[in-house]
Amino acid sequence: MRLRPTDLTTVYLRQQQSGHDDEGNVITAGWSNPIAVRMNIQAAGGSVNAQIWGKDLKYIKSGKYQGNQINEGQQENWGVCVNVTKDSEPDYVINSIQTFSTHKNITLEQRKRGE
Repeated sequence: MRLRPTDLTTVYLRQQQSGHDDEGNVITAGWSNPIAVRMNIQAAGGSVNAQIWGKDLKYIKSGKYQGNQINEGQQENWGVCVNVTKDSEPDYVINSIQTFSTHKNITLEQRKRGE
């Protein structure tokens, strides 16, 4: 499967930075520098997604990606700037990544304000 260049949108990946304080508590310290990637993003749909997400399906997007910047087991929970600028906090987070032979299916879940 080859993704058509006209269907691709530039989005920005950002990893949430975290560290530990003196007592061992995890402290989040913002987001990393944005990494530009091109992917096909659409609203998620279908009966399977409706069963999985229920009423929250309207906050889910499905993305198709070809490349090596996003990998299964590594970039889950990273932020993605879809409808906001690359310098803003991400408006979506990677929920799951499924690797196929020619592309990757990425499920994006909309972040709630303040998360």
